[in-house]
Amino acid sequence: MDSNEWWELVERARDVVGDRADDRDAPDDPLPGALTDVLAALEPERMTAFAVTAVTVTDSAYRWPLWNAAYLIEGGCGDDGFMDFRDGLALLGRKTFSRAVADPDSLADVPVVVRMSRGERGWIGYESLSVPVTEAYRRVRGETDSLDAAVEAALRERIRPAAPEGESWDAEDEEANRRRLPRLAALFPD
Repeated sequence: MDSNEWWELVERARDVVGDRADDRDAPDDPLPGALTDVLAALEPERMTAFAVTAVTVTDSAYRWPLWNAAYLIEGGCGDDGFMDFRDGLALLGRKTFSRAVADPDSLADVPVVVRMSRGERGWIGYESLSVPVTEAYRRVRGETDSLDAAVEAALRERIRPAAPEGESWDAEDEEANRRRLPRLAALFPD
């Protein structure tokens, strides 16, 4: 599955839920279920391809500047948290995701980030893009072992980043954050 088709499926789910598509913190977050429904309409092989492409998409965001932006936004961000952040960032849609990868400071324009900066409810992260795929696959096939095996086999053939790309700096260095992520640093001054 190419990235265009992958993003079209994400956008289809986002369209279904409308203005509720951008906040993973809602107790009744509708987007994962909508994505599950979109994926369940695919053939099992396409669901597998979606899962593999999801890894490629989120790997493209495995970058130090974005990690440091996540650190500012979330008040800290470890390995697992950054995986969740990237998965949730992908659920914000192609435009937001692409802008954030190219310029992490652009996240200062995302409404849920602005709400979070004011101490209001909100969240970007999502536990794993594999959850909607697994649920859709189980719905169609009644099992997930074959999905797991197919995804594992496909990923074995891929070269995945061993470390984040881009310039690294101490995410707790306020001066460095003000230089590199000025708009986010202004939203999250502490």
